[in-house]
Formats: sequence, C-alpha cells, structure tokens
Amino acid sequence: MFIDHIRIYAEAGDGGNGVVHFRREKFKPKGGPDGGDGGDGGDVILRVDPAVDNLKAYSYDPKLIAKHGQHGAGNRKHGKTSKDKIGRVPPGTVVYRSNASTVSEAVELERGDGIDLEPIADLTEYGEEFVLCKGGKGGKGNWHYKTSTNQAPEEHTLGTEAELGVFYLELRKIADAGMVGFPNAGKSTLVNKLSHATPKIGNYPFTTLNPMVGVVEFPKYRRCTVADIPGLIEGAHENRGLGHEFLRHITRCKLLLFVIDMAGSEGRDPIEDLQTLRTEVKMYDEDLSKFEWIIIANKMDLEGAEENLEIFKQRFPKQTIIPLSADTEEGIEDLKKELDQRVGYRKDTK
Repeated sequence: MFIDHIRIYAEAGDGGNGVVHFRREKFKPKGGPDGGDGGDGGDVILRVDPAVDNLKAYSYDPKLIAKHGQHGAGNRKHGKTSKDKIGRVPPGTVVYRSNASTVSEAVELERGDGIDLEPIADLTEYGEEFVLCKGGKGGKGNWHYKTSTNQAPEEHTLGTEAELGVFYLELRKIADAGMVGFPNAGKSTLVNKLSHATPKIGNYPFTTLNPMVGVVEFPKYRRCTVADIPGLIEGAHENRGLGHEFLRHITRCKLLLFVIDMAGSEGRDPIEDLQTLRTEVKMYDEDLSKFEWIIIANKMDLEGAEENLEIFKQRFPKQTIIPLSADTEEGIEDLKKELDQRVGYRKDTK
C-alpha cells in the first residue's frame, strides 16, 4: 500500500507543575522552601528518514502524542523532562496546518469544504527535523520565591500547556526528471531499462499503482533520478483515473519527459496524446506548463511508428524528440546522454 497524503493529529506534552514544599528534617525545623520545578513536556518532531518512502505508517496510527513533563518534588527535585515524540517521514514531505484543532472538527470541515490548510514546512533533506508541536515548559517551585521578607513562600507556577492540532502530510517525490504519459505508453519499462528500479509491468489500463523513482548512472560518476508517474487519462486534473493522485510528484522535477506511444498501438493518435497530456498538466498546475520538457517517442520498433514520427516532427519542429524502443533498448543511450546534459550531476556534489 502506497500512501502519499494523510491527515494526522499531533499533541505535545504539557509541562509539569512546580510544587510548594517545605523542608522538614530532624534538627532542622525551619529548613525553608524546597519545592522543585516541573519538567518540560516532550515536543512532537518530524524527522526525514531515508529508510521511509511513503506515509503508510500513519494510516495505521495517525497520532503523534508526546508525554507530559513530571511534576516537581521536595528537596528541590526537578521533575523529569519527557522525551520528544519523533515521527519519521520520507524526503519530499510537505506539512500543512489545518484550521481545525481536533480530528472530528477537521472531518466536519472537510465534509463542508471549509478546510483551510496552511503550508508550514517542506522537508527535503535527510536528517532534517521540524518541530510540529512544541511541548509545554515546566513550572517553578516555591524555593524560587524565597526572599528576606518572605521566608515561607507558597507561590509557585504551573506547567504551561503544549501545542496540539491537526496536520496534513503530503509527499511529493523528489526526482530530477518525471515521466508523464498515458497508460501502457511504456514508462515503467523505460525506467526499468534506464535504472535499477523494478516496477510491476503488465498490459493493463493502470499498471503502475505508485510513483517509482529510479537512479540513472552516467559516465564520470554522474547520475540523475527519474520518476515514473502513473498513467494519466483525459480529465485527470478533475480527479479522473489514477494519474491525478500522483501529479503532485512532478512538481519537484526539473525536466518533464512526455512518453508517447508513437506507433499508436492502443488506437490513439500520438499528436492528440501529447496535446492532451500537456493540457492535463497545465490544468493541474499552471506553473508545470513552464517547466523544461522533451518528448520521448517510444515503441519505435512497432509498425507505423516511423510514419507517425515524421508527421510528429512536422507538427513540433522546435521540440526535442528522442525516438527509442524501451523493449529493444534501441535509443536508450541517446536518452541517457540527453538526461546527463540537462539534469545530470556528480554524486558527490548534490
């Protein structure tokens, strides 16, 4: 199961209370105030973990709750500060704060379309941390308030309340190049041949059920990452089919690769395919239409592909078109050279 967006509830720990206490020991009847301070409550922290690749864990337990700080005690004993609650997330996680404070309130807002989400963090680097909810501070014991004129103070402070709330986590896969195309255009096969990724491949209307990211190696210790975005259909920007669920993953790409079945083996027209794909991407996010993009003319080993390619080149004379066959691997090296030139980088410099 692949989960790339989910609602969670987070609650940090309240601070422990400072206490009022007076020292009473043998031979020290007037030992004075010695009430200790309360401990701090634990924070709720999101940490980017390279071993996590989606948000599935939160579908089982969508809560992150830290423990409260302990209260102080006599003899100036400080209450124990609670440990932070760590939530592991994959790189590329965007964090939104809901205007709801409870899960039930968030559900009601969603039903009424009254939800208001505010982006508060974009976590991309391994080991990066973000404090989602800050724990409360411990209160002060009465020994802090002893003065020359107040030898037996009963003043103390309570621990402060912690932050809590409802948050939305959205994963946007990080890749240098993103493949966009109709189902069965050959994206999964192409990623498999370009890299070491092993997506499930088959002749179905929707083969890839989650975004796959493969690493493409180039000479001189260079590389790039390529994402296979599940196949789009017309109307994807209106939440039709599976593609809309994963269009968010191409928003981080530097280069868009429009994979076209140049042979029209599914009974579609290659030119219409490209125009539809470009429209769907633009309708989803206007900024995506401004991204650098190239065309991959796939399935060139099939009948009719050469004739369609000539017509295609006449229709898009200024656009970079790379003809290839993912099945036979003919043209794969040409695509690798293009990727290296446009988005390749040295392993030790990114």
